[in-house]
Amino acid sequence: MSDQLPRFNGVERVLHWTTATLVLIAAFTGMTLYMGPLSGLIGRRILVKDIHVISGLAMPVPLLLSYAGRWRDSVRPDVRRLARWTKADRFWLRTLGRTGPHQVGKFNAGQKANSAFIVGMIPVMVATGSVMRWFEPFPLSWRTGATFAHDWTAIAVWIIVAGHILVATSKPPALRSIITGRIDAAWAHAHHPLWVEGEDEVGNEPHQDRTTSAPVAVATTGSEDPTR
Repeated sequence: MSDQLPRFNGVERVLHWTTATLVLIAAFTGMTLYMGPLSGLIGRRILVKDIHVISGLAMPVPLLLSYAGRWRDSVRPDVRRLARWTKADRFWLRTLGRTGPHQVGKFNAGQKANSAFIVGMIPVMVATGSVMRWFEPFPLSWRTGATFAHDWTAIAVWIIVAGHILVATSKPPALRSIITGRIDAAWAHAHHPLWVEGEDEVGNEPHQDRTTSAPVAVATTGSEDPTR
């Protein structure tokens, strides 16, 4: 059996899967409400609407709870990693990840962009959805604008989530790491070498000038450089 490295703790895994579950519930119920044939097939429109509203309002809760009390220290380092963008990340995006893997830390630029979208999407959907649900106090222009923003953001959510699932399922080691919390050491070194080498610690900036050099093999993996 290959060596395994700890990647995600229990709090992070619960945060990921509860948020993912709430987003998917809101997406599926929202699609049901907007598609007439599907709504007629499922029926119980009022129940579906209530589930949609509850799941939408609950989406910020996992992240807020993960920052409460003793859980906060469990997620802050990775939140800082996700929020830190480097020149190497921009290079990764320009090449769609085809070059520069030796400059990737614990999270690549695609994962950072996905996380930023989800974090930004949640307050937008909660605010616009609230205006749509409790519309009486708001003028018509607010309701129209909220509906427009809610609908187009929902379409973006479907595209981003579908892409995220497609990429995740195409990389089994990465997918298993968010389930078990551990990742194959050789795979991690090939795809996230700065993290394996300890250069992606919070407060340290990865080297910015190593645009062509290959990653150095990690002795603890007990294997040769997997990128060769």
